[in-house]
Amino acid sequence: MPRAARIKSEEGIYHIMFRSISEVNLFLDDLDKIKYFKLAQKYQQKFQFKVYAYCLMDNHGHMIIDCNGADISKIMHSINFCYAQYFNRKYNRHGHLFQDRFKSKIIKDEKYLITLSAYIHNNPKDLFDYKGQVEKYKFSSLNDYIAESNIFEILDISFLSEILNLSNKKNKKAYIELVKKCEGENYSIDVEFEKIENLYKSERRIIPRHYTGEQVIEIVAKYLKTEKNTVHIKYKRQYVKLRAISCFLMSCYCNMSQNDICKLIGNITQTRVSNLSKIGMDMVLKEQEFLDRFLKSA
Repeated sequence: MPRAARIKSEEGIYHIMFRSISEVNLFLDDLDKIKYFKLAQKYQQKFQFKVYAYCLMDNHGHMIIDCNGADISKIMHSINFCYAQYFNRKYNRHGHLFQDRFKSKIIKDEKYLITLSAYIHNNPKDLFDYKGQVEKYKFSSLNDYIAESNIFEILDISFLSEILNLSNKKNKKAYIELVKKCEGENYSIDVEFEKIENLYKSERRIIPRHYTGEQVIEIVAKYLKTEKNTVHIKYKRQYVKLRAISCFLMSCYCNMSQNDICKLIGNITQTRVSNLSKIGMDMVLKEQEFLDRFLKSA
């Protein structure tokens, strides 16, 4: 029986759930969970998505992800594929680790976002050490919302915090109480959160991903003050920067596959595209001015 097509939206905020196969846990120690977060951080730099909540349990995990214009399937496949490789190497095993493909559901309104975040944060409730004190579970983003921190450096707390006005101590207490009562993602909210009139809310801006590969090369070449056709020249160090930045931006902001990039640049392997993309990502992250200019040219 064929699998149902995944419902996707480039502007979507998703509830993501992934689980291991029944015979093995997904995370066997704390270092495994930390590794998963590091991989999420790595691909967050590449795809520029946002995480609004998370909780990693031993055999499954939940995340609320704002794909920010990127393809949610590419994001999750990248993270989970690399994690499975790491896990199999570490524990000397072979075969599948994740149970089927990850599950995703589009979050359509603020009420569901609030309820879902509470449900995710209440996941550790059945663990012996965290009954009645789920806020102490360190692999849940509830910690970050309470302390206004970002321990694993992947969380954007501003979006949900502004919706709930968590700068208000009464609201923060009410949210923690909601978390501890929430038994499911469809739980009926019976808590009122105080609002502040004229509270400024930062706009949710979706990164445009409609560039063509040719447009990317032209923009990068203009910034670097070089001829765009030099992107096709191999084995010349002076053109590596153009090739590397172009590869990264085409991967991130055009949603192009490595194979598509190979065809456009010509005479290059997918492995080389992958390596150039990593080099280009490092270059772009060090040159924020260029990235700002690039995004403004949309």
